[in-house]
Amino acid sequence: MPDSSYAAARWLPGAHLQTAWGTLARPRRAITTRREVLRTPDDDELIVDHSDVPGAAQRVVLLHGLEGSSNSVYVQGMMKLLRARGVSASAMNFRSCARDPLNLNRSIPNHAPRFYHSGETTDFDFLVGALRARAPEERLAAIGVSLGGNVLLKWLGEHAGQTDVERAAAISTPYDLSAGARHLERGMGRIYVSRFLRTLKIKAAAAAERFPAARERMDMDLAMRARTFWEFDEGATGPLHGFAGADDYYARCSSLGFVGAIDTPTLCISASDDPFLPESVLHQVGQRRSESVELVVTERGGHVGFVVGWPFRWQHWAEHRAVEWVSRRG
Repeated sequence: MPDSSYAAARWLPGAHLQTAWGTLARPRRAITTRREVLRTPDDDELIVDHSDVPGAAQRVVLLHGLEGSSNSVYVQGMMKLLRARGVSASAMNFRSCARDPLNLNRSIPNHAPRFYHSGETTDFDFLVGALRARAPEERLAAIGVSLGGNVLLKWLGEHAGQTDVERAAAISTPYDLSAGARHLERGMGRIYVSRFLRTLKIKAAAAAERFPAARERMDMDLAMRARTFWEFDEGATGPLHGFAGADDYYARCSSLGFVGAIDTPTLCISASDDPFLPESVLHQVGQRRSESVELVVTERGGHVGFVVGWPFRWQHWAEHRAVEWVSRRG
């Protein structure tokens, strides 16, 4: 359903300008954080960056998008909004995504023969458990963006009946991974894909070099010459993480198959002109979602854009809306 509180900035016409503006105009160090390295059950490291507010009654876990990190501009922006509300935040870096504090262009490698993907929910589950164990009195909520939104919605569907995460929000979620991958194979989509594949291929090559088991699982020739997400996921992501290939990975990990099971109050925000996903998928989400999921679809906004206001006085509406939603009680 539409939201009357949203009016896209007229000075940023088109989905691509909405999508790109934040990355171009916002700081990657908007807030000071405390870094924590958690040892995972499979003896790897999960790097979490915390924004702690003394005496806060609530903490919000933030999940970034593909090849993002806790330094992604939208994560930094929401941490700042949450701090202004007196709410603590914990930004989880997916494996291989945490940035070197001295060089934000350098990712910190992990120690296991894997990295992350759109359906990997075990690290988030582990983090929620760790946060709950250390502060049982603290209310927990979560916000996922893009890939992080898919992970969050999948986890919520997998854990129907859970009470640890009281409220959730997801922004620009790629609900159908197969449809999204195909959508990005044409037009301007190829530019986005090329940008992401550049760093994904580096990570796949590093995993193959460091871990013989990873090299044996992957089809490195296909992964290294990939020009589409499907080719990379067929050669690397799928087999590296135990899937038969790209199609199996997409079928088992798309959050479209989990939104009907969610019983946690959840806000989902998407734009009809999102260049990462065909609009038809949003209609399917509307049909399949449970009563606990509120779906807001705007006509404009691009992918994780949703810029409103005027030059020099603009803001990202979806981030404000998500933060307001998860900050509510009940």
